[in-house]
Parts: sequence; C-alpha cells; structure tokens
Amino acid sequence: MRFASMKSPFFRRLAAVSTVLGVGALLIAAGRHRPDPAADSYVVVGYNDLGMHCMQNDFAQMMILPPFNTVRAQVIRRGGSPDIMNGSDIQIGYSLPGNTHSTDKCNFWEFAPQLLGANVPADTGVTGFRMSGAMSYDATRRDFFAQGIPVTPINDNGIENPYTLAELVAKAQGTTVGVTQTVIPVSWEMSCNLCHNTPGVSTATDILRAHDQLHSTQLEAHQPVMCASCHADNALGAPGQPGVSNLSSAMHSAHASRMSAINIDNACYACHPGIRTNCQRDVHAANGVTCTSCHGDMAAVGNPTRNPWVTEPRCADCHNRSGFQFEETGKLYRDSKGHQGVMCYTCHGSPHSIGPASTQTDNLQANRLQGHGGTINDCRVCHITTPTDPFPHRLGD
Repeated sequence: MRFASMKSPFFRRLAAVSTVLGVGALLIAAGRHRPDPAADSYVVVGYNDLGMHCMQNDFAQMMILPPFNTVRAQVIRRGGSPDIMNGSDIQIGYSLPGNTHSTDKCNFWEFAPQLLGANVPADTGVTGFRMSGAMSYDATRRDFFAQGIPVTPINDNGIENPYTLAELVAKAQGTTVGVTQTVIPVSWEMSCNLCHNTPGVSTATDILRAHDQLHSTQLEAHQPVMCASCHADNALGAPGQPGVSNLSSAMHSAHASRMSAINIDNACYACHPGIRTNCQRDVHAANGVTCTSCHGDMAAVGNPTRNPWVTEPRCADCHNRSGFQFEETGKLYRDSKGHQGVMCYTCHGSPHSIGPASTQTDNLQANRLQGHGGTINDCRVCHITTPTDPFPHRLGD
C-alpha cells in the first residue's frame, strides 16, 4: 500500500482555521446596553471543550494527535437582567502562566513538515493559535475561544502538570473588567508500551511493524507516519482514505479483545490518560459512574457505524426532570446552551471534570465565584439579587 501524502487539502484548511474563525463575520452587534467599564461588573467563566486532551511526547516516528488544546469562555454583565457579552462589547486575552512555551518540550515542530507537509511556527498550534494571544468570538455559541493551543503537560520549570491553568483577561474599551483561571488539561500518558514492548525496538516501531504485518502496509519504511492520513479522524477534521476504517473504530475494535492481557483496572486508561492523570475526575466518578457507564465498552465505541466525537452520550440519557431540558435538541452537552443562552459548561464545568471535581485546580473557578465547588448555583454570581421566580433549565427561559 502506498503511504498517503501529508500535503492533503485538509491540512491547509487546518492552518487557516484561526484566520477564518477570526473574521468580522463572526462578530455581532448586541443592540442593547453598552458596557460601561467604570460602572458595570462582569463575570468571566472559562472552560475546556473536552476535559482532557491527549498528545504524544515524541513525533519522530508517528503521530496520533498533535499538541492541540482549546479554551472557551463566556462573559456576563451582572445586573437585574444579566447580559451575555459579545465580541463587539468585550475582548479576551489568554495566557498560560508558568507554561509559556512548548517547542523545547517536545519534537512536534521538528517533524511537522514531514507529518503535515508544511512548517508550523514555533510555539504555534496547527490552527494558528499560540501559547498566548487574543481569543476569537463565536456568535452562534455566544462565547469566546482559542482553538488548538499547543500546550504540553510540562511547565516551564520542567515539572509535569496535566492541569495547567489558563488565565483569561476580559477587557471593555481597553479597561480590564474581569479575570478568571480555568484548567486547560493535557496529558501524554498514553501507555501504548503496556502491549507494544518488543525487546530491542521502540514502542512506535513495534506499532508500525505490527500494522505492516497485519495489513500489508509499509509504514515502518515511511516514518514519520500520521495515522489520520489514512484513517479518518473527526478530532483533526481528517477525511482519511476511502475504504479505510476511521481511527476510532480501528483503534477500539482492534484492541477490544486484547485488553485482558494487561493488568489494569480501567482498560480505557491504557490510552485515554490515564492511571496517573485521572481523565475522569468529576462528580460522576465520585458517584461510581465509569467510562463505560456512559460510553459503552470498547467494542461499542469501535462500532464502524458510530461517528466519533459526534455520537456521544447525552446528559438526558440518564438525567430527567419534569420541565427541564438537559441539552438542546440535537446537540451534545459541549455545544448546548440553556437559561437565556448561557452555555452548559459555564455553570456545570468541562466534560469529565463537572464539579465538584476531585482535583482542586478544577474547583478553583467555582470556589472563587461562589465560595464553594460544584455547579455554579448561586444566582447572585450573575444576578444582583436572587430572582423570586423558579429557576428555568431551558434555552430561552
């Protein structure tokens, strides 16, 4: 099998994402109260789109995922009738104090030309966002984002920390009106070596060699290899090759029957970080809800009819309450809004770290806003006084 070229059109689209998403067409004029930095008070709440991103620490032979993380935020003007601020009202800058550079922490940038067919500037992600900068505004969601930040789990002092804090500074008319910190999680605790450990060769060589033997490919001879060049991957927007299974299906289906060979309590943590990292660290885990409780077993996740990152469990699969809506119709938690357009994340937290989390860094933001962890359920975080009407849990109410 001829190995696919790395210079495919979707990489060019990836490199242009930040430019496309940042254009003025995404900004909307509110047509309502104009922010007054001297008189108004604001609430800034940040969140992560996934709850735990994973990456590799070595790209010399293969790439499953590049350094890629996303932080999002909403800004709410407090009042009797709080307003959600938009991109013409507010600008947000992001930074990662204590984790300001990545190029010297892994070799992705060295091998990016071979993997992606293009150079990636130092400390820059594949979508153009850097380790600090300005967030863009998403008018559909009514929140701000920085997508594809190339953060690693090693801070500037060389200490491993998968729960890096991003600092978000909101400004109106050039005046700082709000600051928050939120976890931008990443880990490279993908333990492929638990199975791929043939003596005398690297873990990556063992993987590529096994693939060649099973599928008559020539990956070992064409290093470095990017898995998504053949296997479609929604996480990267990679279309893959016709007739080749998507990456999620290939990975989960191939390993589902083999996990009993390793001694690990949670088989998911062999790849999804991890035993030390603790990807699932939320209120669900504290109540005995495991990965498979929501996602199903590996065979179910590997079902070729499943659309990865789109076919996901919904809150309403388990939660129900008369008059309440737990996601918008046809949308997942990560894309849903409720209560006058507030993103679900804003009150409940990031997926897999929905509060109260077992990690104190994940609880910092809620503690600062309302004095305790967990769901932001003190109405006075946004309202000047506690409303007397019953709390609605639906979009538009």
